[in-house]
Amino acid sequence: MDDLNNFTYSYDQDYGVVFVVGILGNGLLLGVLIKSRKVWSTTDTFILHRAVADVLLLVTLPFWAVQSASDAGWVFGLFFCKVTGGVFKINLYSGSFLLVCISVSYLLSIIPSTKEFMKKKPWVVHACCVVVWIISVLLSVPEWIIYTVTGQEKSRCIYDMDVGIHNISLGLYYTFGFAFLLVVLVFCFFCIVWQLWCGTKGLQNQRAFKVVVVVAAVLFLCWAPFNITVWVYNNSVHHCNRSLNIAWLVTSALHHFHCCLNPILLLLVDVKYRQQQHVYQDIELTAQFS
Repeated sequence: MDDLNNFTYSYDQDYGVVFVVGILGNGLLLGVLIKSRKVWSTTDTFILHRAVADVLLLVTLPFWAVQSASDAGWVFGLFFCKVTGGVFKINLYSGSFLLVCISVSYLLSIIPSTKEFMKKKPWVVHACCVVVWIISVLLSVPEWIIYTVTGQEKSRCIYDMDVGIHNISLGLYYTFGFAFLLVVLVFCFFCIVWQLWCGTKGLQNQRAFKVVVVVAAVLFLCWAPFNITVWVYNNSVHHCNRSLNIAWLVTSALHHFHCCLNPILLLLVDVKYRQQQHVYQDIELTAQFS
C-alpha cells in the first residue's frame, strides 16, 4: 500500500525495538532449549522450530525499518522485497501449524492409549516439523508474486492487491492458516478439558498445557486484529481509506510484536517448570537416601 493518505508516522524505531527485544528473547529461549536438549520433550522440539520461525521474521525487520526511515524508500531491490514478504507469510503459516502440532501432541500425551506413541517414535516429531516448513513455504509462493516495488520519487515494497493471485493467497491463508487452525484447536481443547476433567495429571502434562495456552493466547491477541483488518481491507471498495491504511500498519506491527511476547512468556513458563522439576528431583533423591 503505497498511498497512506499523508500518514507520516515513522515505524523505523518501532521496528528497531521489536527487532532487538525479539532477537534477545528468542536467542535466550533457544539457549535454554539447547542447554536442556538431553531432556527435550515433544513440546520443546516444536517450540524450538517456533522460535526459529520468529527469528526469521525478525531478521526482515531492519529492511522495513530502512524503508520507513530512508528518503529513498525501499533500496534493496525486487528480490529482497519478495523474500521479506514471503517470510512474513511463512511465519504466519508455520506459527499456525506448529501450534496445531503442539496441541495435538499434548492431546496424545494425556490419552492413555497414545501417550507412549511420541516417546517410542521420536522421528515422527521431526518429520512433522519438516512437513510444516515445506507446506509453509509452498503456501507462501503467491507472496513472491504479489509483493513488488513501486514508486518513482520514493520506492516502496508493497503487497499489490491488484495482482490476480491475491484472492488465491487470501483463500489459502483463511483456509489453512485460520479455519484449519481454529477447528483443530477447538477440537483439541475440548478433548484436553475432558481428559483433565477425568483426572489426568502430571508435571510435564501441566507444563505442556500451559505452553499451549500461552502460544494460543499470544497468537490470537496479536494476529486477530491483523486478520480482521486484512478481511475488511479486501472487502472494501476504498482501499485508499486513511483509517484502513493506518489500521493495516498498526495491526501489522502488532503481528511482529508477538515475536517478542512469545519467548518472554514461554521462558516464564519454562523457568517455573524447571524449578518444579528440580524440587521433584530433590524429593526423589531424599527418598532414596532415607
